[in-house]
Amino acid sequence: MLPIVDEDGNVLGSCLRSECHSGLMLLHPVVHLHVFNTAGELYLQKRSMQKDIQPGKWDTSVGGHVDYGESIEEALLREAREELGLHDIKPRPLFRYVFQSKVERELINAYATVVADETEIKFDPEEIIEGRFWSLADIEASIGKGVFTPNFEQEFVRLKEAISS
Repeated sequence: MLPIVDEDGNVLGSCLRSECHSGLMLLHPVVHLHVFNTAGELYLQKRSMQKDIQPGKWDTSVGGHVDYGESIEEALLREAREELGLHDIKPRPLFRYVFQSKVERELINAYATVVADETEIKFDPEEIIEGRFWSLADIEASIGKGVFTPNFEQEFVRLKEAISS
């Protein structure tokens, strides 16, 4: 079950994940974690071909739904553990926004963290085909070429602004 929220994140009800992705446009909260290394490169994951949305595309370091009854922070730490095997991270909040695709509406809560040792990352092969650090210049050079999810491309603009201020 996923919470249904308003644009301020207030819980209004709940529904099944399948309902949230069915085109009903029920706004539900999501967490994104942007993982940087000490060189300022951004870790991206290549989504599994079994994903129902944007399979095989490069995407945000960590992304996942908030479960009904779970806080944003709890979901963020859970997803970081599940997807990348990260523990003891200190995420900092960046921004929140509504993303809408043809099948869903998400209230995205974006955070960032830095890992000192890249060997800390152990991605889940059921969720992720590949993962690696990208320079921001390499990301910019690949925008609009079908490499990334549309959501990541839109969020990258916000991310660059947030980390430069």
